[in-house]
Amino acid sequence: MRRSRSFLGMLLAVALTVALGACTRPETDEPRGRELNIGAATEPAGLDMITTTGAGTPFVLLYNVYETLVKLDNEGNIRPLLASEWSQTPDRLSYTFSLDPAAKFASGAPVDADAVVKSFERARGETAAESIRLKWAPVDTIEAVDQRTVRLNLSRPSNGLLYDLTGPTGSISDPTATADLNTTPAGSGPYKFVTWEQGSRVELEANAGYWGTPARFSPVNFRYFADPNAMNTAMLSGQLDMISNLTVPQSIGQFSDAEKYTIHEGTTDGEVVLGFNHANEALSDVRVRQAISHAIDRQALVDSVWGGKGMLIGSMVPPTDPWFEDLSGVYPYDPDKARELLAEAGYASGLTLRLRVPNLPYGPTSGRFIAAQLKDVGITAEVEELEWARWLDQVYGQHDYDMTVVAHVEPRDLGAFAAEGNYWGYRNDAFNTLLTEADTGTEADQTEKLKEAARMLTDDAAAVWLFLLPSITIATPAIAGVQDNQISLSFDLTTLAARS
Repeated sequence: MRRSRSFLGMLLAVALTVALGACTRPETDEPRGRELNIGAATEPAGLDMITTTGAGTPFVLLYNVYETLVKLDNEGNIRPLLASEWSQTPDRLSYTFSLDPAAKFASGAPVDADAVVKSFERARGETAAESIRLKWAPVDTIEAVDQRTVRLNLSRPSNGLLYDLTGPTGSISDPTATADLNTTPAGSGPYKFVTWEQGSRVELEANAGYWGTPARFSPVNFRYFADPNAMNTAMLSGQLDMISNLTVPQSIGQFSDAEKYTIHEGTTDGEVVLGFNHANEALSDVRVRQAISHAIDRQALVDSVWGGKGMLIGSMVPPTDPWFEDLSGVYPYDPDKARELLAEAGYASGLTLRLRVPNLPYGPTSGRFIAAQLKDVGITAEVEELEWARWLDQVYGQHDYDMTVVAHVEPRDLGAFAAEGNYWGYRNDAFNTLLTEADTGTEADQTEKLKEAARMLTDDAAAVWLFLLPSITIATPAIAGVQDNQISLSFDLTTLAARS
């Protein structure tokens, strides 16, 4: 047994046994009971993280209302939460978790092995979203060894499983809850759900019976703004304490007064992707996809629509992952090359495609920029802006589009291109094989195979990776503990405190 350390991206890839000491939660003298208002852009599509897709739900609920056995911290390390320690067998086919005996749900019911087993079985059941179910594929059986011990028995080794359990996949819900979890979340976190006024806000309140360090703010309101400039105005006028992520980086200068505002800049896992529907006859031709890749000046796009902030990337891997390789130069801006490729593919006389984008801050501006650049090489992109819920239904769900722009913010989401029925319609058996070999092999295998898989996506022009979203959080000086990086799906309230 040895003290567990989890470096960013290195997920127990060698046979080992991990044990951690009990999670200590020191008492705090920070002021409590202060209201906190947070500006946000992406509203939940529903409140059940297991059945609802989209980043808006875990952004509010993960680690705040719902907890997991293990948690991802700001540096990408895996830490104990509901599980005080865990171990893995030398053959890497079994994980055993010891639950913290103090843990309980907001209802007062214990977080015991039975609750964990029921939550996990639900997460891999038929009602779960496909993206959740897929993460449970390596698990054969889940058992309650005793009241405080849970064991996962795997059908094959998996380097990614423990990491996946830090997200919605591993969330534990209260089995005694009788209300619909999609409208009334029930977890064990420091906050409880109060209300969701759709189009306006989600309100949380402190869980007075929380088993760990008490919440430092109550109530907490996540307030939603379709117009990022309106969010900025609300911050400037004192209606907000924080902007969770500045979605008009050009406006950062408005918050330069250090006596009134603190600016926290870091990175995210949010790849802004120009996605192709590979079922479209033209887009099924790699030459057309490569032409589009060459037709877009991505640095000019970042400068124009995102204030010059945001790193250029060339595949579905951010630089915080150990298998990152800079592939941003594979398709340099070259309109002449784009026209040549289109002519080879039989589209010298032109091509018309529907570009359906969500009305999120980056969507319409990126769509208009892309349409202008594609027009220059003979492609007409008909831009249509969709409300987020409609985008989820028609583009993500029904695959009714030719091209789209969306930020994929889930950590380590390279495997999204291997998912059965993925909304891009992308299928590459060699790519899928690389992902399987990466997950089941050694740590070195994982890094090398995932580098190879990322390069394969790039060479195949499976999409155009426009840029990586930066994390720019604005807060008043009264708020301490703001995390610079946003590399999990959670806007983690447990790190925040009020300055006296």
